[in-house]
Amino acid sequence: MRLLLAFDSSAAHCAAALHLGDRMVARVEPMAKGQAERLMPFLEELLQHEGLAWGDLAAIGVGTGPGNFTGLRIGVSAARGLSLGLGIPAIGVSGFEAAALEHPRPVTVALPAPRDHLWLQRLTDAGAEAPRLAPAAEAGEVLYGPEPEALVRAIARIARERAGTPQPRPAPLYVRPADAAPPRDPAPVLIE
Repeated sequence: MRLLLAFDSSAAHCAAALHLGDRMVARVEPMAKGQAERLMPFLEELLQHEGLAWGDLAAIGVGTGPGNFTGLRIGVSAARGLSLGLGIPAIGVSGFEAAALEHPRPVTVALPAPRDHLWLQRLTDAGAEAPRLAPAAEAGEVLYGPEPEALVRAIARIARERAGTPQPRPAPLYVRPADAAPPRDPAPVLIE
């Protein structure tokens, strides 16, 4: 297999890793907002730094969350667009899978969530239970998710392992509905 580019924008960062076969190169840029404008130039810079072009890639890996609602949509949309444009597979990897990569099963993974909560998922040899949101105080014995660079490196490793097998299109992993709600005011009356 040729090269794989993995990236994640599920939290306050843009993170990317190039799996070059015998080595991996990763970069992280912390950012509270602006991932939509920064992600593609960020990825282009990583490729150029290694003397590569988009056409050198054989597959894309993307973090599917859980995480920031908008950040997830940015990353997954970029991966699906690159997949279509380049004619290569895009492989989605959850933060839970990435965090548990080198840990024996069963394990419960905890990822940070807003308002002093955690997203939790128990992974066993038989599969994964449904993820859930819980107050941080009720987490119990868990494996906490990695920092962004370790996360994107794990996404790259898992995506590379899956690259030769049929994969569903990446989709954001939402544990709960978005906080946004439609406006309650009635629509304005149009005058003709």
